[in-house]
Amino acid sequence: MDIAAISSMLSQSNVQQQAGISVLKMAMGVAASNGNSLVSMLSEATKSMELSVQPNLGAKIDLQA
Repeated sequence: MDIAAISSMLSQSNVQQQAGISVLKMAMGVAASNGNSLVSMLSEATKSMELSVQPNLGAKIDLQA
């Protein structure tokens, strides 16, 4: 094999590796976004569940002393 062919193969391998890394970075971004959405949804579900268990808690204030 000549030097030009080896250089071409190494360059192509480098491009493929960079493309793979870019795809993985995009997948990590999507996963992080999905994780944040899930945490937010669970937080809202927990708050609504707390209100359903004790719906009158904090609804009335006794001002008579």
